Amino acid sequence: MEIKVLTAVLEANDTIAEQNRELFRQHGNFVINLMGAPGAGKTSLLERTIQALSGELSIGVIEGDISTSLDAERISKKNVPVVQLNTHGACHLDANMIHNAIVHMDLKVLDLLIIENIGNLVCPAEFKVGEDHKVMLSSVPEGDDKPKKYPLMFKESKVLLLNKMDLMGHVDFNLERFKKGVYEVNPHIELFPISCREGAGLEPWMDWIRRRVRKKDAK
Repeated sequence: MEIKVLTAVLEANDTIAEQNRELFRQHGNFVINLMGAPGAGKTSLLERTIQALSGELSIGVIEGDISTSLDAERISKKNVPVVQLNTHGACHLDANMIHNAIVHMDLKVLDLLIIENIGNLVCPAEFKVGEDHKVMLSSVPEGDDKPKKYPLMFKESKVLLLNKMDLMGHVDFNLERFKKGVYEVNPHIELFPISCREGAGLEPWMDWIRRRVRKKDAK
């Protein structure tokens, strides 16, 4: 019975996710579902991304948090449209939440929509929201065992950004062991080692976005 209930929940979510996806397709929006643990640096990555690309692309952000609007307040200082979603306990964003949020955004003017999901290494990977791709942000202080402990996150992601590379040598983290675990779970994932704090290694990430936006515009 529990399996049937879970299946029904996921099927209902996927139906709304497809509606969101079609709406994004009609407006030509490239949509990223950004996932990662609390403290991995998701909001810092958003700030860096907006700073680098806002002169080229029209960007919107949906901020997901259990409570507070602290991250949305940070992003709003970058002069991009942002909608805050508070789940009040739920550990992920779902398609219906995104459907309700995009009513408050002018999709027809956006090239890129980034959804910052709840800080969690389990639930966000299970729920589609209508995105083009899931992107995961991991960080060096979290440890090199995360691909083995939370494989679904890595399996579902198109891109993996490994943040806080400036801390290598200061924490117990084996980069080769991390990479081995990642590629065992998802051999096709694109991996970008970065440091949001120092702004290092971010250009391949920006180029990845540029290419995907151009590809979506060409359709």
